[in-house]
Amino acid sequence: MKITGIRAYQVDLPLKEGRYSWSNGNYVEVFDATVVEIQTDAGITGYGECCPLGSAYLPSYALGVRSGLAEIAPKVIGLDPRDLNVVNRHMDAVLRGHPYIKAAIDVACWDILGQATGLPVYTLLGGKAQDEIKLYRAISQIEPTAMAANVAGYRDEGYTKFQLKVGADADSDIARIRLCAREMRPGDILVADANTGWTMHEAARVVNAVRDVDVYIEQPCPTYEECLVTRRRTSLPFVLDEVIDGLGTLQRGLADGAMDVINLKISKVGGLTKAKLIRDTCIGAGVPMTIEDTWGGDIVTATIAHLAQSTPEEFTFSATDFNSYGTKDIAEGAPKRVDGKMKASDAPGLGIKPIMDALGEPVLVV
Repeated sequence: MKITGIRAYQVDLPLKEGRYSWSNGNYVEVFDATVVEIQTDAGITGYGECCPLGSAYLPSYALGVRSGLAEIAPKVIGLDPRDLNVVNRHMDAVLRGHPYIKAAIDVACWDILGQATGLPVYTLLGGKAQDEIKLYRAISQIEPTAMAANVAGYRDEGYTKFQLKVGADADSDIARIRLCAREMRPGDILVADANTGWTMHEAARVVNAVRDVDVYIEQPCPTYEECLVTRRRTSLPFVLDEVIDGLGTLQRGLADGAMDVINLKISKVGGLTKAKLIRDTCIGAGVPMTIEDTWGGDIVTATIAHLAQSTPEEFTFSATDFNSYGTKDIAEGAPKRVDGKMKASDAPGLGIKPIMDALGEPVLVV
């Protein structure tokens, strides 16, 4: 089997709430997603999706996905998409860095492999390790009392895990954490995610002020070294996200005891092939993960579901259903949230079928 053609589609994904806000005043109102279609000489077509969280979150941005695909797509024509390690090594050789650009190609290859073998991707990733996946809800950063009110509303939708977007000034963030903590019920999980928004002195103030609260502290500062300082100042459970961008930083974090949990974002590390390597390393080291991505629609949500479904429950701290945040369906067969949980499709591959009218005309044809 050979790759014979690649197409890319640009899709706008508006939000139900109108705006998603996080640290340092950043926000997005319409997400810019890229869907990749890989065609083969066997008549099998695979799909992947990449959707950066704007341009101020990670070293990635929506136009970068498509310009990078224009560079790399011609250079994977003729490869066998089932040879996942070969494809990934080749992509890394012809385009240095920029893992997020390669992610959708890698995911589409997994979709093809699943269809070719008649197996769901979760089986190829190690097997169905859990029957359903518990989801978290991100609480967009707004005024503290309104965020606390949103916790109650999302609990009514079945969520029991809540990720507060903090990373503003220390005083208001302390209020956000304390007010939302009052809304927690037995079994609920509260995470205060600063998304790199605090300086070390602000992080020190916050973790000291909430030391009596049952809350996880996530990615307080921009760099690994700054986060490690904060980690050593608090006994609260600690999550690293943005700085865990590959196996090397994960291994460093494990050696330093820098975290209790990581956020594993599929496109940030380059796709499912590399995410599986990181996932398996975490399991071996006893570190749970939130399995997710930077953002996306139905295809990203399906990809998350397959990786999470193949991960033991005790190592799945949480996962994300991005397609429930948006107003636009782009694929049939994607997981849908039911009572705060989701399941991956049992159909071969990702189990999705793109809605071509929603994708529109391709913006790249190779």
